[in-house]
Amino acid sequence: MKYILVTGGVVSGLGKGVTASSIGVLLKACGLRVTSLKIDPYLNVDAGTMSPLEHGEVFVLDDGGEADLDLGNYERFLDISLSRNNNLTTGKVYQAVIERERRGDYLGKTVQVVPHITNEIQDWIERVAHVPVDGTGSIPEVCVIELGGTVGDIESMPFIEALRQFQFRVGSGNFCVVHVSLVPVIGAVGEQKTKPTQHSVSTLRSLGLNPSLLACRSSEPLNQSVREKLASFCHVAPEQVLTMHDVSNIWRVPLMLQDQGAHTTICSVLGLGASAPKIDMQRWKTGIADKWDSLREAQAVKIVLVGKYVELMDAYLSVTKALQHACLAASVKLDLEILESGDLEPVTADSPHDEAAHQAAWATLRSAKGILVPGGFGGRGTEGKIAAAQYARTHGVPYFGICLGMQVAVIEFARSVLGLAGANSTEWDPASPAPVVVFMPEISTTHKGGTMRLGMRRTLLETTDCVAAKLYQAEQWVDERYRHRYEINPEYVPQLEEAGMRFVGRDETGSRMGILELRDHPYYVAAQFHPEFKSRPFKASPFFLGLILAAAGKLNTYLSGRATPVTSPVKRQSPGVKANGHISAAFKTLVVE
Repeated sequence: MKYILVTGGVVSGLGKGVTASSIGVLLKACGLRVTSLKIDPYLNVDAGTMSPLEHGEVFVLDDGGEADLDLGNYERFLDISLSRNNNLTTGKVYQAVIERERRGDYLGKTVQVVPHITNEIQDWIERVAHVPVDGTGSIPEVCVIELGGTVGDIESMPFIEALRQFQFRVGSGNFCVVHVSLVPVIGAVGEQKTKPTQHSVSTLRSLGLNPSLLACRSSEPLNQSVREKLASFCHVAPEQVLTMHDVSNIWRVPLMLQDQGAHTTICSVLGLGASAPKIDMQRWKTGIADKWDSLREAQAVKIVLVGKYVELMDAYLSVTKALQHACLAASVKLDLEILESGDLEPVTADSPHDEAAHQAAWATLRSAKGILVPGGFGGRGTEGKIAAAQYARTHGVPYFGICLGMQVAVIEFARSVLGLAGANSTEWDPASPAPVVVFMPEISTTHKGGTMRLGMRRTLLETTDCVAAKLYQAEQWVDERYRHRYEINPEYVPQLEEAGMRFVGRDETGSRMGILELRDHPYYVAAQFHPEFKSRPFKASPFFLGLILAAAGKLNTYLSGRATPVTSPVKRQSPGVKANGHISAAFKTLVVE
């Protein structure tokens, strides 16, 4: 097993995750099997209880793990499926060590950061690195490790020490360090300054880790003199100083690294020299990077995302990436506008927005060719989302709702079509006279972390005569990742369906709604699951693709060219689906009577 450690210096947010993912792409293009692991030094056990406005989106994995958004980068770039163990936090490490101490595993010894915490970190890395992630069952050959934060942060010190020791455990020929740093430009003359990177590398080396490559972030390519200066002061050769300048799209980063021979250096350090000449990035270049740039001249579709965490775009990272993947597949240009849902609500004395913001928000919504309402928690801004769902339904604008976006669609339909004026969710209106969205009975009412309905679950299709079946090309089920505490109240489903709302996807019991559609509408689809988490550059999420095609006026033509899946009977409670809804590994065949 070979290990590549990606660290960061000077400031956070330089793109360590994209750098780590890009390195993985290059090595995969060399014919190597690659896995990834993200280390987050915070004390939280996972990212599940963090605010999207503070830490960006929570990325949900197949096994229900709630992880840092960088795991989404790894999965999208490398087309792999990771587990909760691929995100290591200080909270997980200390939790594991304390549990061992309570069991008496340390035989009465004094439990300390060194060696017990550092050993647990090393054992965790080595264990996770050997888990297959590409669906073939083969053990990875290379593990790319990203250390979150910045070198010198006090909370990351146990991990730095563990990784210092780890390089000797695995051997120098199996361990490579890539340090991502900043080369700022100071003054009107645009001089590139090397001192921050020099100090950052000095700190890293003082902690026992010597970088083999420097990935230097800058707005423009580094001058040759700057590269030579960094090489001189940072104990590397000039060709080991990589310029990571701004590019036209994120998918050009692996190509930029390839052009500078990053894969050759890494393979040389790790004793994989024979793999470097095998690199083939042609499909990546033409099918993603070049194609995205070429869409600048293509037909543009304006999608309005109506969200409540709009202050930080990373809160909707996977959603925006899924839209981009769909645009690649549909060969249209994405014109994405983010709209604060609260601005759609009527202005009152207590409103955080004014009448001008309200009018501007509605002008933006009315200009949309497609409307997307993503997930979220709490009552703030939900009336604005409900208004967006109503506008899309009544004006024939393509609509896609995710999680909360499905729930607000049901609330709006119940109010407007069923005449249930008080219809609402018990999440923010416990006393609602018509609770069409309710708390799931099996969810904990006392603990928040890791207690939602999480991870990959099977949604059974009620019919093949629906948009979902045609987009997914599925006759019986779709497998997607969920993350929710509230669900559509099954007591109201008969009324909703009688009035025209179709629940075409349900769980294995038939009582939990997963997908809804409306007939006689260009595209009105909502899902309780989060399809954005499984979208890939070469395999766009079907529902996102449907939204883009409908917004571009191409959906009917696309669907007419798709085969209609053949209906076959479905057994509701199949033996391959566990009681909690997770799909067992043994369940590989069609479930029929």
